[in-house]
Amino acid sequence: MRRLAMAILLTASTSVAQTASPQPNSQAPVQPGTISAESGLVVPAGTMVMLMLTSPILARTAKVGDGVYTQAAFPVAMKNQMAIPAAAYVLGQIDALIRPGWLSPHAQFQIHFTKIVFANGYTVEIGGPQKVTTGQPPAQAASAAPGTPPAPPDDVVAAVATPYVQVSAANDVLLDNGSQIEMVLQVPLRLNADNVAGAARVSSPSLFAHLKSATLCRPTFGTPGTPATVIPGTPGTPGTPPTVIPGGPGMPDTVIPGTPATPGTPDTIIPGTPGTPGVACPNPPVVTSNPKVQSYKESFQISAPVQVSGVQLSGGSYQVTWKGPAPSAQVDIFQNGNMIVSALARVVLLNRKPPADAPGTRTNSDGTVLLQSLRFAGQTFALYFDQGEI
Repeated sequence: MRRLAMAILLTASTSVAQTASPQPNSQAPVQPGTISAESGLVVPAGTMVMLMLTSPILARTAKVGDGVYTQAAFPVAMKNQMAIPAAAYVLGQIDALIRPGWLSPHAQFQIHFTKIVFANGYTVEIGGPQKVTTGQPPAQAASAAPGTPPAPPDDVVAAVATPYVQVSAANDVLLDNGSQIEMVLQVPLRLNADNVAGAARVSSPSLFAHLKSATLCRPTFGTPGTPATVIPGTPGTPGTPPTVIPGGPGMPDTVIPGTPATPGTPDTIIPGTPGTPGVACPNPPVVTSNPKVQSYKESFQISAPVQVSGVQLSGGSYQVTWKGPAPSAQVDIFQNGNMIVSALARVVLLNRKPPADAPGTRTNSDGTVLLQSLRFAGQTFALYFDQGEI
């Protein structure tokens, strides 16, 4: 009897264990490397976003402080996940403007961007705190996730564009509807991945409206005019000579007078009408690269050894040179006329001039000190040697 009771007890225990064991596996395992829909999404510094103007910048009224209204012309994705869908609205503001002249047929802008509005209403302040207008809370993991870039210095312009436009002083539009410019993220852009995914589902980049040119110039054709009208005059008559009839003996000759010549009449000329000149419109504005590449040369000093691209720099004075204001440049570092290292760096625009040179460093987990940035006294730009970080 005791054996039978023990057998029943063991059978029941086995049945309970078999019933309970599937519960831990009822959910599918999370694949490594997958970005959760509720996680933060970071677009790294140095990312370029192609924008298209939806409102023109007019030559007569354009000024510093004016708003610039654009849409993303091409989507941006990070790790196979949508970050900025095409057609997302991006708001900017003009910081500097060089107008075209008769001897310099081009315009130059510096524009900083402040806000992105997604198709579902999700709104992000660029370089500022996140703002959500859809009632959904912003992601909390973006700033706390491991490996997230640190908060950028407050003198770095978060997102900029510096378009160079071929345009004459005769144009009434400096940047027309549909003009494409590149926005460069100079600091990491933190997004709520769930809100971006929702915006991507309702975005309709195919619904881009056909943007008509804002120019008011309309070409006109000239008129050729009419030629002069000539009415021929009448020719004159030559007249006839006198007729002489010889007289008889002792008789004088008889002279019959001829007829005098008559003058003709001159041609009558009726003047024609002059033609009218046509009006030709100047060529439309064209966004292009600056053909004049400027060279830069600055000096800096470090007090302790640092590394740049694997090369150790000891404390001392150095010179640095590069060409062009592009978002990235090849930088050469010299000491006493000898080149020490050549490294790729980002050229970052600042919103104020530092009062003194300011090298920035970063220490790795192994204790290695890296030269991260260089600020120069009185300049509104800096060099960053760590791509994608500020």
